[in-house]
Amino acid sequence: MTTAALRAQLLAWYDAHARDLPWRAPPGAARRAGPYRVWLSEVMLQQTTVPHATPYFLKFAARWPTVSALAAEEDGEVMAAWAGLGYYARARNLLACARAVASDHGGVFPDTEKGLRALPGFGPYTAAAVAAIAFDRPANVVDGNVERVMARLFAVEAPLPEAKPELKRLAAALIRRERPGDWAQALMDLGAVICRPRQPLCDRCPVSSHCAALATGAPETYPRRSPKADRPRRHGAAYILTRSDEVALVRRPPKGLLGGMLALPTTEWGAKPLTDAEASAAAPLEADWRPAGEIEHVFTHFSLTLRLFRAEGEASDAIWTKRAGLDALPSVFLKAARAGLSGLL
Repeated sequence: MTTAALRAQLLAWYDAHARDLPWRAPPGAARRAGPYRVWLSEVMLQQTTVPHATPYFLKFAARWPTVSALAAEEDGEVMAAWAGLGYYARARNLLACARAVASDHGGVFPDTEKGLRALPGFGPYTAAAVAAIAFDRPANVVDGNVERVMARLFAVEAPLPEAKPELKRLAAALIRRERPGDWAQALMDLGAVICRPRQPLCDRCPVSSHCAALATGAPETYPRRSPKADRPRRHGAAYILTRSDEVALVRRPPKGLLGGMLALPTTEWGAKPLTDAEASAAAPLEADWRPAGEIEHVFTHFSLTLRLFRAEGEASDAIWTKRAGLDALPSVFLKAARAGLSGLL
């Protein structure tokens, strides 16, 4: 394989087949996509698919068209708009970063990886992506798609996650000063559209002649993976207090899982199921709490079983929300509310 031939073939394919995404500039465009839009898209796309993230991106970009506009918004408004994207620490970091750019940099993003890394919430990947895509810097942008492409091009036998440093080194060796932003996006598109996790479209791949994994006859077996550890299970209870067509919500503490988000009142989530007595004792107030089923929800690092309890009543410190407005809840609480209200939403 020659790097020059590989790059030429992939960039030519990208010029003809680049995905049309709202945060992108066309291939080869003299004017790059703005750093605010690139950064916003990259934060949203962490652990989220393009089809799921796109409507959120469009909503954010329309409501807060600049980083300074986002920085000036109240936390609760941004967190509510983020609901459904998951990984809510990203939304908190989004606000912290926007406010740092607005207050410390006059609303202008730094244009180097080093400068970007100094911003809140900017890890190595996000800094490299914004530097390459927004500022055309020769940065090494390695996401899951790029890892998969490298593992297959070079038939890397080490399993993930142990192989990550090697895959990053291999990706770095292919970077040149020519079109670094387009190169980063070409690799991403190749992994997303052609070099898919399952059933890769090798017959359509512009660099298949360079692929060591294809030469083995089993490209879909790369990247190799270590056996997954069992996901632990946690248990808890959630309480659905209603009055007429309203539901009582609380705001979770600013730090921790789902920090700062509106939620149903819950117990702590522990390793053992709650007894009826424990669930009753943990209720947010005295009421005629009745069992209302349970839900299962899967987070990245654990699975959760929530027992549901429902009652009618008053709570002076609750955030009363119309049933029609519960869609802004994080998915675990929206699921719990819908199940506990027995289809009345």
